[in-house]
Amino acid sequence: MALMQIGKALLRLLASSLLLSCSLLAQQREVAITIDDLPAANPRLSGKQMNELTSKLLATLKQEQVPAIGFVNEQKLYVKGEVDDRIGALRQWVDNGFELGNHTFSHMSLDTNTLQAWEENVVRGETVTSMLLAEKKMKIRYLRHPYLIVGRDLDTRRQAENFLAQRGYKIAPVTMDAWDWMYSGAYDAAREQGDTAMQRKLVDSYLEYTNQVFDYYEKFSKQFLGYEPKQVLLLHCNWLEAEHINELIATLRKRGYKFVTLDEALTDSAYSLPNTWVGDDGQTWIDQWAITQGKIPTGQPEFPRWVEDISEKYRKSGAQPY
Repeated sequence: MALMQIGKALLRLLASSLLLSCSLLAQQREVAITIDDLPAANPRLSGKQMNELTSKLLATLKQEQVPAIGFVNEQKLYVKGEVDDRIGALRQWVDNGFELGNHTFSHMSLDTNTLQAWEENVVRGETVTSMLLAEKKMKIRYLRHPYLIVGRDLDTRRQAENFLAQRGYKIAPVTMDAWDWMYSGAYDAAREQGDTAMQRKLVDSYLEYTNQVFDYYEKFSKQFLGYEPKQVLLLHCNWLEAEHINELIATLRKRGYKFVTLDEALTDSAYSLPNTWVGDDGQTWIDQWAITQGKIPTGQPEFPRWVEDISEKYRKSGAQPY
């Protein structure tokens, strides 16, 4: 009887140890939050609305103690009568301790423009951002490629990389992308129409699709790399995130993720892997690494067709504010 009790106690101890080990493994997952298209993805918002959106988004990030970096398209600042308010939305980021990066002046793609035009667009996109960062004794350190397009050919990619390095930039990669930009157009339209049921349906679908994307790339990372690297998640500065990023954060925490800075994420050795991918359809860096090694990714989760259909319907009706 005593031996049986000892055996049961040992089993309980073993089970507890296994649970603790699983918990510790889950805690080792790390992700950096990066947010594109500042001061707001939707340029039709007023400066006042951009400030309201930004305040809500940053308040949640601070409350949840989640670091983030925002990438700026300065062209969106120059609207008559709106300049000060739009710059004010950017100033909120640095005043709240967040970093800003460059997303080119006009969200210019490197595959449909000359390298010289693209480089000039990068430089033009530094003006206000540099000024705001300088107020906090900081400098621009990161650039995010629009559309995740790094060059139409390898020579262009390498020349662009050299140009950026000479100006003191690091490239901000992406490993996770759940297409919040596709959801956000339909969400904005539903929000303007007061359609709360559609807003909720879109949010639920977005969180579900995010889980699918993370499922896929976590497994593919293990198959391809042998482990899960520190991830970099692409988001956009929109009402969907401003009003629901708390739910996204909770979703990722349930998956065992710790939120880290972009600096911390890029200490992972995966970001030093050979990368020769080029093309006109943006790819995550995990896909780029795999393609470079001749391992073509397959079986990615399918984006919900009904969301695309709704977005297209709103766009054609004029209700979707792009």
